[in-house]
Amino acid sequence: MKILITGGTGLIGSALIPHLLTNYQVTVISRNPQRAIQRLGSQVHVIRSLDEVTDISDYFAVINLQGEGIADKRWSSRQKLRIEQSRWNITRHLTEAIQAAAQPPQVFISGSAIGYYGAQGSTPVTEATKVEKDDFAHHLCAEWERLALAAESEQTRVCVLRTGVVLAPKGGALQKMLPPYLLGLGGPLGDGKQGFSWIQLDDMVGIILFLLANESARGIYNATAPHPVEQREFSKTVAKVLRKSHFMRVPAWALKLMLGEMSQMLLTGQLVIPERVQQAGYQFKYPNVEAALKRCLLPPSSF
Repeated sequence: MKILITGGTGLIGSALIPHLLTNYQVTVISRNPQRAIQRLGSQVHVIRSLDEVTDISDYFAVINLQGEGIADKRWSSRQKLRIEQSRWNITRHLTEAIQAAAQPPQVFISGSAIGYYGAQGSTPVTEATKVEKDDFAHHLCAEWERLALAAESEQTRVCVLRTGVVLAPKGGALQKMLPPYLLGLGGPLGDGKQGFSWIQLDDMVGIILFLLANESARGIYNATAPHPVEQREFSKTVAKVLRKSHFMRVPAWALKLMLGEMSQMLLTGQLVIPERVQQAGYQFKYPNVEAALKRCLLPPSSF
C-alpha cells in the first residue's frame, strides 16, 4: 500500500518514515527532492508538488505534516501570512483532491496544534473543551482543522492531531531551549506557572502509527503526554537531568521586548490531556517529563 506525506523532512516526518517503510511505499512531497532523498533514503519516492499526483486514489493514506515553523521568526504581518498559507494551502489542496477522487484514501491524518486552545490557565483541557478565543494561534489552528475535516466521508476517515511541544534528541524546540541550561543559566519564563504540554518524539510517531492502523479512529486527538506540567517544573527538570544549576528567570517584559506578540505563546499556556487517544488504547512510552528528557538529553546507557 502507498502513503503520501507532506512535511516528510521535518522533525516528525523524518522520524516517522522509517517505521512506515516496513509496510508501505512512501511518497514525500518536497521542494528539494535531492535533499529529501539524502535525508530520508532512496527507498522514499519524492515529488516536488501535489500537481505530480495524477490520482490520489492510488494512496491508502495521506499524512499532512507541512507547515512553516511557528516560532522560527518574529510574528510580523508577513510572517503570520506565511505561517497560515504554509498550512492552509496544502491542506485545502489535499482535501479537494480527496473529495474529487473516485476511490479516495481511507485515512487522512493532518496536523494542528494545542495553540487551538489559547490561554487556559491551570484548568486541564481535553478534546471536548469548548473554546472561544480570538488570538492568532487559535485562528490559525481552527481554520487548519476545518480544511482537513472537510475531507471526511464514508470512504475517508480524518484524524486531526493537536500537537504539543515535541521533545526530541536532535532538533526541534528542545534544542533551541538548551544553550542557557548548558551554561548553568536556565530558569523559568515569566512566573513559570503557565501550562506546558509536551510529547516525546517516539510517542508522537507512535500515535500517528496507532491512528493509521485503528480503523475506528477519526476526529480530533490531542498529541500530548498525559502529564503536562507548569513551565517552571519543566525548566527545573531540564536543569536536573543536565545536572546544572537553575536560578535564572526570564522576565515577561524581556520576552515581550524580544519576541513581540509571539511571547504570549510562551507566557500563557495550557494543560492539555490526550483523553481520546488514551481512551482508544494508546499506551505512552514516556508519560512523565523526566523520563522523556532523559531519553532526549542523556546517552541510553545512563538511564
